[in-house]
Amino acid sequence: MVPVKVDVVVVGGGVIGCSVARELSRFRVRVMLLEKNAEVGFGTTKTNSGIIHPGHDTSLSTLKGRLVTPGNAAFDQLKEELHFGFERIGQLNVAMNEGDMAELERMKAQGDAKGVPGLELWGQERLRREEPNLCRELLGALYAPSAGVINPYEFAFALEESAKRNGVQVRVGCPVSAISVLGDSLLVETPCGPVEAPFVVNCAGVHADTIAAMVGCNTFRILPRKGEEYMLDKRLRGLVRRLVFPIPNKTTKGTLIIPTFDGTIMVGPTADDVDDREDVATSAPGSQSVFAFVKKLCPSIDQRDAIAAFAGLRAASDTGDFVIGTTSVKGFINVAGIQSPGLTSAPSIAWYVRDILAQEGLELKANREFVAGISGPSRFASADHERQAELVASNPAFGKVVCRCELVTEAEIHESIDHGARTLDGIKFRTRAGMGRCQGGFCTSRCMDILSARLSIPITEVTKRGAGTEICVPMDDHVE
Repeated sequence: MVPVKVDVVVVGGGVIGCSVARELSRFRVRVMLLEKNAEVGFGTTKTNSGIIHPGHDTSLSTLKGRLVTPGNAAFDQLKEELHFGFERIGQLNVAMNEGDMAELERMKAQGDAKGVPGLELWGQERLRREEPNLCRELLGALYAPSAGVINPYEFAFALEESAKRNGVQVRVGCPVSAISVLGDSLLVETPCGPVEAPFVVNCAGVHADTIAAMVGCNTFRILPRKGEEYMLDKRLRGLVRRLVFPIPNKTTKGTLIIPTFDGTIMVGPTADDVDDREDVATSAPGSQSVFAFVKKLCPSIDQRDAIAAFAGLRAASDTGDFVIGTTSVKGFINVAGIQSPGLTSAPSIAWYVRDILAQEGLELKANREFVAGISGPSRFASADHERQAELVASNPAFGKVVCRCELVTEAEIHESIDHGARTLDGIKFRTRAGMGRCQGGFCTSRCMDILSARLSIPITEVTKRGAGTEICVPMDDHVE
């Protein structure tokens, strides 16, 4: 088969790959994004904690420490352009003993030196006043107002939509099977056909070292680190108003209390090194560990309030830092080891990769037709009554509720499919249908019916997250 020729192939459609692709779409460059899953954002991105870190806890001696703060500053503009869920709610690193108080002072000095805005040390009285439901034995906290929460999968979908609008070709369900050197180009083999390009950018997350090994670049290893997280009932909304962190250590930022953008509280993650790169199972010990710790921060949180559990894999590298740069193979660029604060650093990682490609010879002429903004999804549940009435008048399907827990309408389900949803998870992450108390018990069958009708596929071909996750199976016509 004759390969498709482009200028840059981006391998991996998480927030990093999508950020790189969108940044390159600002220029007259032919870009193809390859994602092995059924939709972008279905790897580490969809199980991300969704925190935009201020950056005071990472040293400037590391690449992640240098990229996190400028990445944080980019999200206000990105939200205006791409309309994903994002809010700056602030972060508290809390002190459980006198040694922690000394560490908070060190972290503040480090953050001030990095230009992290608005850092404040709070004593016990201020902490009790601002967050009265936290443990009264906590001695104080470091407050960082620039911290925020985001819907990471919405961010990935918006980046993809913007990139496609500006000329990027996206192939999903398209894993890379081999990469070979062809003179001044690289040939990327996929089940969707071969692609040839002078540049390949490796954003493959927990599989980045496997992709790098295809061209003989064995300079780092990915050590997958599993994190289990637990979503709590929405009735606890407002129990804690800010992100609550312990003092971080060399391995992890700790077990956290996370008021999500949509109002539910999430607790976790754990941090367990695993060998299986597909292991996203939760466990009883993980749950016990998370809830035992968060009760020390907020005694009102109870394990019985959990309505959902999930786990994700962080792409930690054996270098302990981001692995971004050129390799011994001309044109092959690694963007690997992107664990926390990788989501926060996504915009600045994209700029960093853009500059590397320019230095390596990629001609970057401005795309004068580049359009920064997209319309963004309708959000019936968060609209006021007047706006809801307008939506129903414009389209009666807004008056038909599909998901009662999250008040998601039929029109929003249709809209999500029009914007790329091809699976139940694609609908769920775009609309929140299935994320409420009943976890899809009411709306799953209706979402399946709509997917089947809109995509003109039989109900037996509707999947949760791609091939192999079908919900229904065809019955033998002869079985009575």
